[in-house]
Amino acid sequence: MKQAAPDLKVIARAPFEIFYEGNARGVSAANSVGEFDILPGHADFFSILKAGEIMITTDSEPIMIKITNGIVAVRDNEVTLFLNM
Repeated sequence: MKQAAPDLKVIARAPFEIFYEGNARGVSAANSVGEFDILPGHADFFSILKAGEIMITTDSEPIMIKITNGIVAVRDNEVTLFLNM
């Protein structure tokens, strides 16, 4: 029996604000190539984000964050979003 992948650990922050910090099932965002999803077990990843919305899927309500720009880094099921810099 295959075990489910663990949740992602996510922190989404701006220089003077933390939008979200906690576990998540996934993160959806967009870069210059297009929209993408980050799910548990995702390969290490780094990208510049374009303006739009980021959605962080949690066990309860999804978290929606409007951004003007940002970067995302993924490593070992940890997602770090630096937004609106």
